[in-house]
Amino acid sequence: MSKVHNFSAGPSILNQEVLKKASEAVVNFNNLNLSILEISHRSKDFVAVMDNAVALVKEILNVPEGYSVLFLQGGASTGFLNTVLNYGNKNGSAAYLNTGAWSKKAFKEADISHGEAIIVASSEDKNFNYIPKGYTVPDGVDYFHITTNNTIFGTQIKDIPVQENTLLIADMSSDIFSRKINVSDYALIYAGAQKNLGPAGTTLYIVKDDLLGQTNRTIPTMLDLRTHIGKGSMFNTPPVYPIYVSMLTLEWLKANGGIEWIERVNQEKAALLYSEIDANPLFEGTAEKEDRSDMNVTFVLTNDDVKEDFDKMWNEAGISGINGHRDVGGYRASIYNAMPIESIQVLVDTMKQLANKYDLVNE
Repeated sequence: MSKVHNFSAGPSILNQEVLKKASEAVVNFNNLNLSILEISHRSKDFVAVMDNAVALVKEILNVPEGYSVLFLQGGASTGFLNTVLNYGNKNGSAAYLNTGAWSKKAFKEADISHGEAIIVASSEDKNFNYIPKGYTVPDGVDYFHITTNNTIFGTQIKDIPVQENTLLIADMSSDIFSRKINVSDYALIYAGAQKNLGPAGTTLYIVKDDLLGQTNRTIPTMLDLRTHIGKGSMFNTPPVYPIYVSMLTLEWLKANGGIEWIERVNQEKAALLYSEIDANPLFEGTAEKEDRSDMNVTFVLTNDDVKEDFDKMWNEAGISGINGHRDVGGYRASIYNAMPIESIQVLVDTMKQLANKYDLVNE
């Protein structure tokens, strides 16, 4: 079977070793002659999975004392609402940095549910091709929300805007576990699993415990993060299989050197692809260079006349999932943790091949 180089933005590529173990567990988990899909989430075998997944998150990200780790349902979209309900006091405004489609959705939820929400800075004026800088977050806001990586527009916050006496909340769905972070800077981190952690179906929450319960609102039981902390992510039936695959991914990450290793690898992968984009006269990046994402590389052709040739070439090379989002156009190569550098080299070689052909045609 020919290898497929999966550049999908999400659900995205998973490590082959992880997929093999995960597929075996679907048939026979822990030699129980039962599938991971049919065992009780209360069984000792799955409780061990949950405990291990939580412990690995804490170890790999160096989560300090006083934080809880949760694996919940609902995706980051539910995280938009959980943020408002659990941290919006209605005593001040909820502040948002608008850097793309997902931050706009998060702000919309706050605008509906909080009562007062403000955008402190936005890059919408240039179709989100940069990260705003030089802005000020007003004093007295309930929290400041950021989206650390923007999958559609290919930008990433390189310098995290920590501000004294302001609760920082981050949607890290598309770059969690890709680089070192200082968890103690955040009141809340949440991230859908389907980019760097596992399959769609579970969302990771890292919660600073002593900042909960300070709102003046009644929070629905399922949306109160204290509910899930008290029940160890098992207030209701958790998404067993996505959590199991996430645990396997974290084991793979730890075994290969953890965050320090993967950050170095990710920077190397991104540099390889961006170097070709900048050197090849047929391509140009869409994001400002200083704000380019190491996870989602967005680029366009400088000559639309060669699009048919390029599309044929990358299809023949076994490349998949590289078409850009409709809001940007062009192409998007999502190069999450599990993407091997060999696949990026295939894409780079295909881009070189296009340039060679174009030069020959025009001689």
